[in-house]
Amino acid sequence: MAVDTSSQSVAKAAGDDVARGRSRGTGTSVGRTRRSLSTHWYAWAMVAPVVVVIGVIIGYPLVRGIYLSLTDANERNVARSIGVNQIPATYEFVGLDNYVDALTGTQFLSTLGWTLVWTISCVSVTFALGLALANILNRRIAGRSVYRMLLILPWAVPGFVSVFAWRFLYNQDNGLLNQILAGGGIDAVPWLNDPTWAKFSVIAVNVWLGIPFMMVALLGGLQSIPGELYEAAEMDGANAWQRFRHITLPGLRSVSTTVILLSTIWTFNMFPVIFLLTRGGPGEATQILVTQAYKFSFEISPRDFAQSSTWGVLILVLLMAFAAIYRRVLRKQGEVW
Repeated sequence: MAVDTSSQSVAKAAGDDVARGRSRGTGTSVGRTRRSLSTHWYAWAMVAPVVVVIGVIIGYPLVRGIYLSLTDANERNVARSIGVNQIPATYEFVGLDNYVDALTGTQFLSTLGWTLVWTISCVSVTFALGLALANILNRRIAGRSVYRMLLILPWAVPGFVSVFAWRFLYNQDNGLLNQILAGGGIDAVPWLNDPTWAKFSVIAVNVWLGIPFMMVALLGGLQSIPGELYEAAEMDGANAWQRFRHITLPGLRSVSTTVILLSTIWTFNMFPVIFLLTRGGPGEATQILVTQAYKFSFEISPRDFAQSSTWGVLILVLLMAFAAIYRRVLRKQGEVW
């Protein structure tokens, strides 16, 4: 009986400890938050304006766009002012009809197909060339600093200036590229007037603009790899390809995963190159999702705000799905991101 009584006392005491621990845990959580606010009030005060600005600049347009995508809003039925007269909005809620129309129609799927080709091609070529240049500039060569500065130049020049310069180079009649070809007895190439050539042209311009970022990021990754690894591998008889495969690529994995993700998102939404170079032409050959969404809102008549918002929301969903899948794949490979 004494043993049983002592056992019950121990169990009761343990239960009381657990209960008190939970109570202390809850109180500690609330207390920790209060202490954080009182101790770091200055940091919270500095962050608050940023949160408000982001909410206004990003949050409101996002919510508004999602709402418009569920309506039939266009230029003719939204609220507007004509002189002193205020015309109220007459658009109606249509639910998911816009999404069904977009996903079952041929325009969205065909544009999405070219957008994926455009994105994969640009990211792949940019990564390959950036990695090659980074490896070259990581070696001790004469004039390395000058080469680095020259290769970063496309990144320093404003994007629209670079695109207009390329547009001049691509000019079928007076462009420098066709003049060089004419000097060799080759007929002029319709760089921006032929659907196939136009696609190659916009990819080339975007690769040219993206190489500096890729090269700088990968060069930083290369310089973080200990040189002793290469020396040990060389002493063991590993050739250049084996050192690149077993040391360089694994050493660049964390940097590569980040730059590939960022480059994919940027390229998927690369509005300036397509819009300023071809405006989606010839025809609709180079139209990507973001330029088509812009066209719905600003170029066609009547301007279709609902359709533009629908495409914008679908773009966001696609990129979020890609980021989630990409992160899941990295976690399976042991990468923490």
